[in-house]
Amino acid sequence: MTLNGVEKEVPGKISLLELLQQEGFQTERIAVEKNGEIIPKAAYEATWISETDKLEVVSFVGGG
Repeated sequence: MTLNGVEKEVPGKISLLELLQQEGFQTERIAVEKNGEIIPKAAYEATWISETDKLEVVSFVGGG
């Protein structure tokens, strides 16, 4: 699968939430697009990742 343009191995059956945690993302401050579709935060745990998926993760940054 591809995560932000980088090829990654899918470690067996894994949920989006588990993958994000393994990659060190803070799930409360990100938005995720899977294969061109925005995934709601409430669906992270029930969304399964496969080797053909393309994920884009955008982090929100505060500032002023």
